[in-house]
Amino acid sequence: MITDLIEDVARAQAIPAIKRAAGVVTRILPIPQPTMMVGPDSSARLGTAISDLGHKRLMVVTDSVITKLGLMKPLLDALKKGGTDFVVFDEVPPDAPIPVIMKGIDRYNDEGCDAILAFGGGSVMDSAKTIGVAVSNKKHPRDLVGYFRGWNGPPPLYAVPTTAGTGSEVTVAAVISDPENGTKLVIADTRIVPKMAALDPKLMKGLPGPITAATGMDALTHAVEAYIGYWGTTETDRLSLAAVGMIYENLPIAYKEGQNLHAREAMALASTYAGMAFTRANVGNVHAIAHQLGGKYHVPHGLANAIILPLVLRFSAKEVRAKLATLAVRARVGDPGEGEGELSEKFLESVENLNKTLGIPKHIEKLQEDDIPALAKAACWEADTNYPVPRRMSQRDCERILRHALPPKN
Repeated sequence: MITDLIEDVARAQAIPAIKRAAGVVTRILPIPQPTMMVGPDSSARLGTAISDLGHKRLMVVTDSVITKLGLMKPLLDALKKGGTDFVVFDEVPPDAPIPVIMKGIDRYNDEGCDAILAFGGGSVMDSAKTIGVAVSNKKHPRDLVGYFRGWNGPPPLYAVPTTAGTGSEVTVAAVISDPENGTKLVIADTRIVPKMAALDPKLMKGLPGPITAATGMDALTHAVEAYIGYWGTTETDRLSLAAVGMIYENLPIAYKEGQNLHAREAMALASTYAGMAFTRANVGNVHAIAHQLGGKYHVPHGLANAIILPLVLRFSAKEVRAKLATLAVRARVGDPGEGEGELSEKFLESVENLNKTLGIPKHIEKLQEDDIPALAKAACWEADTNYPVPRRMSQRDCERILRHALPPKN
């Protein structure tokens, strides 16, 4: 116990100056944004636009389910019509594991490709980003973990997200998994932002309700953590608040009415706005914990975020009461004339109720009591060294949060 306390004090004293400096950098660092095509059939329009750029051979990174469903056909037809040669690498599973990424690197090199298109969810886009920066630097993905670890930027990257959650089409990060060590790793570089992206709601119509729910709550977590952290700017706050309002209005509709194109398009845009916000303002304690749950138990990232979000917001409620009140008004769960305390509580309750409406469980079924100390230690380290959290977690704080997510005993 004393050792843990000493470690907590040492971390609390050593890290703040580094994070303050990083916060200054994020406000001035130029971050490119892709040319966006939005609306039904925009994926096909993206295929036409890519063909005009004269690539010799494009590698399309995706997963086997997307290939089987034929979701890429309009885009691939547009590439063929434009005379662009391409090869499809569709072996990406959830979590973007390093061994599969290595296969993608070999495929890219063997096929003589000169550009990459990611067509899929967050794991696909993160795999494509990692393949790109690895081939251009001739480095193993582990050697690229961290900030700006490669001399060279990737070949041209393009993206078509098929879920509305990660915002990876506009972010500077790629999150991959290291199965050998049971961890999640982050590669960050402004040059891995795609050049162009398409938000095509037609591709999202067939998403099952649970995936719609988890990815939508992932987007909400991005928006909320970007807003309540202390690296926010006027622009990131505007994007975060817009995303929260759009998610509260459209996620329940997309969950219940999967074919509703308006709701699907609004969710895709909200995910992008949230991605743009947290790219500069960063995330927080929710992600620090969720990454450990994903690395240890392979819990889908959006689901882990959804379960942990209300717990962390309760933990930080006093420090961000005014911001929670603003979020309540933007989410339309409270009125501007109500008191700050009342509004903040309404927003906290609304997140819990939204999870309930979307069928999100309260517990991580695989979570084990014996694993909690190590998970908490890793989560605290990630948060302390990376994120501008409004309230810092101690080891004991994080353990208490995790215990709320333990499955009930029979």
